[in-house]
Amino acid sequence: MYRVRLWSVRHSRQMEWAYTTFNPAVVTMLRAVVKVFGRKLDKPITKVEAMAKGFLFDCQMCGDCALSRTGMSCPMNCPKTLRNGPCGGVREDGHCEVKPEMRCVWVAAWDGASRMKHGDAIREASFALDHRLGGQSSWLKLARDD
Repeated sequence: MYRVRLWSVRHSRQMEWAYTTFNPAVVTMLRAVVKVFGRKLDKPITKVEAMAKGFLFDCQMCGDCALSRTGMSCPMNCPKTLRNGPCGGVREDGHCEVKPEMRCVWVAAWDGASRMKHGDAIREASFALDHRLGGQSSWLKLARDD
């Protein structure tokens, strides 16, 4: 998964294009599904999201996806789960102080954001994560306008 995660960051511009191209259609479809089925399909939809985003981004399913703002690098992969930038312990080579074999999630995020058309979104501060959303679908959250 780690190699695919790094690949996604290196190809963040293409991932951004796919997101901006397909997201409106996916959200519209999910709104229709939610309208017809209510919450009956939440588990299968969440499972599909977890599989897709887990493979591509090593997504941790926090319920408040920041991939489009963080260069396609999931900040929840940070051992300290920092959502607004790197800690003070990033090594000179750009690796994590907690997991020295892993590139800092935020070094990767800035790299990915620099390749994206709308990469400036990384400069916006994120609100603290609501841990009650853990394991929930951010796709369904968008579809329900939560």
